[in-house]
Amino acid sequence: MGRTLPTPTILLEEERLRWQKFRRALRKEDQLILDEMLDDIRRHVQAQAYASWVTPYEAMLVAIILEDRKRIKNLEERVSDLLGLMRQNTPL
Repeated sequence: MGRTLPTPTILLEEERLRWQKFRRALRKEDQLILDEMLDDIRRHVQAQAYASWVTPYEAMLVAIILEDRKRIKNLEERVSDLLGLMRQNTPL
């Protein structure tokens, strides 16, 4: 029989283990951010599995960028809403 390819979930856990020494060398607040980035990857494991042509590392980076972009867009919308409220409450 042929070899079974590791699942994206297994690849993610292997990647987490590979980064452990790097993580330990970071400051505590940076460790937490790295953990968040790795959690972002987990949110897109199914897409990584579906796009089997993508190397695992590429898919992980795109997942992180995607989640960051969603956060940026959310913040932009919130700032826009706040500016709109400020304009409404400012007398001319």
